[in-house]
Amino acid sequence: MLILPPRIMVLLVLLTTFSLETSCIPAKVGDTKIESESVDLKGAEKVRVELKIAVGELRVSGGAKNLLDADFIYNVASWKPQVKYEVQGKEGVLTVRQPDTASSGGNRTKNEWNLSLADKVPIDLRVECGVGQSNFELGSLSLDNLEIQTGVGETTVELLGDWKKDLQANIKGGIGKATLRLPVNVGVRVESDKGIGSVSARGLRKEGNIYTNESYGKSKVTLNIHVQAGIGEIQLELVD
Repeated sequence: MLILPPRIMVLLVLLTTFSLETSCIPAKVGDTKIESESVDLKGAEKVRVELKIAVGELRVSGGAKNLLDADFIYNVASWKPQVKYEVQGKEGVLTVRQPDTASSGGNRTKNEWNLSLADKVPIDLRVECGVGQSNFELGSLSLDNLEIQTGVGETTVELLGDWKKDLQANIKGGIGKATLRLPVNVGVRVESDKGIGSVSARGLRKEGNIYTNESYGKSKVTLNIHVQAGIGEIQLELVD
C-alpha cells in the first residue's frame, strides 16, 4: 500500500472537496448581463476588503474614484455578485462574493469581475479564488496587508509601484501557475514554503528558502511576502 505524506493527503482531500462542491449543481446559462456598481467610502479611514469568486475571471486594480468601481459580466443568474459594505466606527468592511458554487458548465458560461479600488485609503485585502484566471495590479493601492488564496488556473500578482509603507503579504498557491511580479527599487523579502509544487525566481538572490532583491535592507520600505506552493508553480519575477 502506498502511504502518502500528510501534506499531500491534505492537498488531495482539499482538491477532491473543491471539485465536488463546484460540480454537483449544473449551471443554467441564460442571457449575458453587464452590471456596474460603485461603493462610496462613507467616511471610513481604513477598509477591509474581502473578495470570493468560485468560477470565472477576476481583475483587481487601483484608480477608483469611489472605494469600489466595478463591472460584472455574467450569464448565470445565480452568479449575480453580492456586494455588501458596512462602516463601524472608522473602519469599513467591503465584501464581494459569488453566491453560487455551481459547476462552470464548460465554455458556455461567462463570469468576469473587473474591480477597481481607491488608492488613498489604507486597505487590508483578502481574496479567495476558485476556478479561472485572476490578475491583480496592486502597486498604486495603500495596502497594509494582502492575502490571496489561488485556486485552479493562472494568477498574476503585480506589486510594481511607488510604495510609501511596508506590506505584509501571504500568497497561497493552488493548482496551476501563480506569477508574482516584484519591484526593483523597493526592498523585497520573500519566504517560500513548498507544498508539492515548485517555486522559481528570476532576478532575486536566494539563501535557503528566502529570496531578496538588491534594495532589501537599503530602502525605507519593505515588501514582506510569504508564498506557499500548493499543487503547481509559483514564479517570482523582478521587474525594472
